[in-house]
Amino acid sequence: MSTDLTFVHRFLPAQAAADAPTLLLLHGTGGDESDLIPLGQALLPGAALLSPRGRVLENGMPRFFRRFGEGRFDEANLREEALALANFVGAAAQNYKFDAARVVALGFSNGANIAAAMLLLHPQVLAGAILLRPMLPLIPSELPNLAGKPVLISAGQHDPIVPAANTLHLANLLQSAGAEVTLKRQPLGHNLAEPDLQASAYWLREHFARATKENAA
Repeated sequence: MSTDLTFVHRFLPAQAAADAPTLLLLHGTGGDESDLIPLGQALLPGAALLSPRGRVLENGMPRFFRRFGEGRFDEANLREEALALANFVGAAAQNYKFDAARVVALGFSNGANIAAAMLLLHPQVLAGAILLRPMLPLIPSELPNLAGKPVLISAGQHDPIVPAANTLHLANLLQSAGAEVTLKRQPLGHNLAEPDLQASAYWLREHFARATKENAA
């Protein structure tokens, strides 16, 4: 992997156990590297936080990859940026000395889409992922091996941007690749609210706090 840090980003070192996971925070369109810091701190207190800013601009708003319109993605650019982000995570692990094998993505909207693309294209980078309001980013030529990787998808039942069938297609694709997929349909639109936070916090405790305790036992 590349050893240069090519994304504007923030990193907050872990304040908890040394084997706590690092949360990779991936903002939505128009966000930046500070947007999801409070959410990461609330969901997994004491965890290391790595929060990059998307390198693509759409009408001045940062994104993680280009699109041609709502739900119409530039797949070539998506693949390019997913690779760049994967390289960045590896370089950041070396630079900041966190465990590259225990990185969990937490992405919202466009950030959830790039996280899903990383699972499908560069599965070795992520130990798991929370995908908040994701869409299916692309269909790889062959499925990766996602065995042992938990994924939470939190979808809005009244989301005007993401069709329910698209969310289900993503969930089924990840499950076909071996991921342990939890799909939550919230009584919400594209916005995030307390049900998303509760589901995400519970999921993190169940899959990663539990693993930490087992390692210490």
